[in-house]
Amino acid sequence: MRKAIQEANCVVVKVGSTLVTNHGQGLDHAAIGRWAEQMAKLRQMGKQVVMVSSGAIAEGMQRLGWQKRPTDIHELQAAAAVGQMGLVQVYETCFAKHGIKTAQVLLTNADLADEQRYQNARMTLLTLLKMGVVPIINENDTVVTDEIKFGDNDTLGALVTNLIEADALIILTDQGGLYSEDPRKNPNATLIQTAKAGDAQLEVMAGGSGSAIGTGGMLTKVLAAKLAKQSGANTVIADGTENQVLVRLAEGELIGTQLLANH
Repeated sequence: MRKAIQEANCVVVKVGSTLVTNHGQGLDHAAIGRWAEQMAKLRQMGKQVVMVSSGAIAEGMQRLGWQKRPTDIHELQAAAAVGQMGLVQVYETCFAKHGIKTAQVLLTNADLADEQRYQNARMTLLTLLKMGVVPIINENDTVVTDEIKFGDNDTLGALVTNLIEADALIILTDQGGLYSEDPRKNPNATLIQTAKAGDAQLEVMAGGSGSAIGTGGMLTKVLAAKLAKQSGANTVIADGTENQVLVRLAEGELIGTQLLANH
């Protein structure tokens, strides 16, 4: 059986907001410390690592003392601007413990839609990787509006994977992977261990036809795998709460769902 992450030289790791925040109440420093530790181990195994992280708005809300997420776009952008400061501080501190330098890269859809800006972003990221720096990527929430948003960081993760032609995209979530049906409704639902990225049937399983599991965001992950396939990258959707999940994937263990570009 193909082992997508073990064979990959360059991986993009997308970590969902539930995995880096205390249930939305600011950043979970201990959790981020664990991600940094695992990524340091991946680096020791000779892999280049890029991280796509959520959490800026949640951190900004906590710093501003807001209990409720605002609906006004400018207030959300202000929260993101404040929160980015915290996000960068925590990542820099956690990775520095392992002797790793980090860089913050904020992207918008407009950056990747414009050919010159696309090439600039690509060369910057490739240069950082060559220098042994781990780029921490997030959507530039401070300047985007709903009309120009990526929509979610799963999509951003796939676009970054294509941008740098990474070998694999790892989407870490709070679910075990993609199931044949919603496991919360049907206890007999089975985990899809390996499938072909872009298979239309996967979208149906993930909620393309009104299934409740779509509300858990699994559809965006399946669509991200389809997008990452364009540059030949494999995708793994796995439970980020699994102990040492990144290291175990890199060692060849099959965890979660593998969606292969060339199955």
